[in-house]
Amino acid sequence: MKQRILPFSLLMAVGILSALLHAQAPVPPQTPETAANPAPEAVDLEWAPPALADLSRQAAAKSSFELDRTMLTAASSLMPDSEKETRQAIAKIDGVSVHLLRFGPAGTPDDASIEPIREAYRERGWKHLISTSTAGKSPLHDKATDLWMVLDGINVRGAVILVQTPKSLTLVTLKGDLSPVDLLHLRGHFGIPRFEADGFKDAKEKQ
Repeated sequence: MKQRILPFSLLMAVGILSALLHAQAPVPPQTPETAANPAPEAVDLEWAPPALADLSRQAAAKSSFELDRTMLTAASSLMPDSEKETRQAIAKIDGVSVHLLRFGPAGTPDDASIEPIREAYRERGWKHLISTSTAGKSPLHDKATDLWMVLDGINVRGAVILVQTPKSLTLVTLKGDLSPVDLLHLRGHFGIPRFEADGFKDAKEKQ
């Protein structure tokens, strides 16, 4: 079945609404299926999938950093008035952690090496959206983006963005009290890639 791609903001709104309805419903008894799909875990900026360490050892260059509330507030104060929405979004973040890996001429390891990172977030019960890959359209712009969200009722308590290109891998974790629109305003700041807004689909959909 062909995947149906919906606007990013609409998909996120549907995901939040589903979470709210689930929270209001009676809690059913645990079954083997629910045991295999646990409730989302809290956001931990210091945690990263173990597979990321394996990829780091293969990277030609790597960097990691973390920004706390004080650092974010200072950075926000330096932004121009024209970026009011971005400053408001930053005010809702408690912290950001970034891992950036750059690979040599051979490029990024095959997807089998990166899949354990995605699996780690699935096991944590986070809502998963994926972008439409640009693979094959241009060797200079091939890119795939994964987005995971931690939902608490109607609130987005955190998000993880994984961007894979032929020569690099970027993993960004956000913690705070955000909205889908806030995530869009944060693109291009604090290591968060400028991912496409309307290219996401629910990762559970099958072709």
